[in-house]
Amino acid sequence: MTFGATVRAVTKSRLIPTRAALTLTPAAVKKVSDITNRQQCQGLKVSVKTRGCNGLTYVLDYCDYAAKFDEVVEQDGVKIFIDSKALMTLIGTEMDYTSDKLTSEFVFNNPNVKGTCGCGESFSV
Repeated sequence: MTFGATVRAVTKSRLIPTRAALTLTPAAVKKVSDITNRQQCQGLKVSVKTRGCNGLTYVLDYCDYAAKFDEVVEQDGVKIFIDSKALMTLIGTEMDYTSDKLTSEFVFNNPNVKGTCGCGESFSV
């Protein structure tokens, strides 16, 4: 027994636009741009490692290319490569950069986080 198939030409696209997994604030865009220009790399890679009091922590590395299953976020001329294992924990996150007299750091405002440790370095989802 054989089955037939029908092909239809689609005249207008039905694609639904998606949001980026990670958005950057203007301060984060500027800092990532400064870092990538100084280090002569394509962007920064964000991954999540098992570490700390609460289980997970963010890790940032220089990156020149996306690995096989990495998500690439391009915003305002900078690239952020998201490790495939970290993608589900980062969806909807805003990446910011803050600097004051004591610290300068990237801050991840993540709506998926259920708890953080006292120092704010590790989190759980």
